[in-house]
Amino acid sequence: MRESEVEKHLVWVVASMGGESFKFKSPNHRGVSDRVIMLPNGATWFIELKKPKGGKLSTLQIWFKDTCFKLNQKYACLFTKEQINQWREENGQEL
Repeated sequence: MRESEVEKHLVWVVASMGGESFKFKSPNHRGVSDRVIMLPNGATWFIELKKPKGGKLSTLQIWFKDTCFKLNQKYACLFTKEQINQWREENGQEL
């Protein structure tokens, strides 16, 4: 499975939750998450997507993840459709 398929599933899941998913690029800050997710409950998530086999975080992506946790932000790195479904269930929205 390709990363683009995982990303399409995330966008669908977020829409089905009543939320919005924004593709995020920051030219001056490499390593930021792929997606910014806003949910109806007021939660905002930074989501990094990786291909299911062989995907790993770069040094800058690890720095961004650590910064999110340090600043008490919601962050997830998801590799598969199953992980996305689990993320949804953990956030009060069963599939």
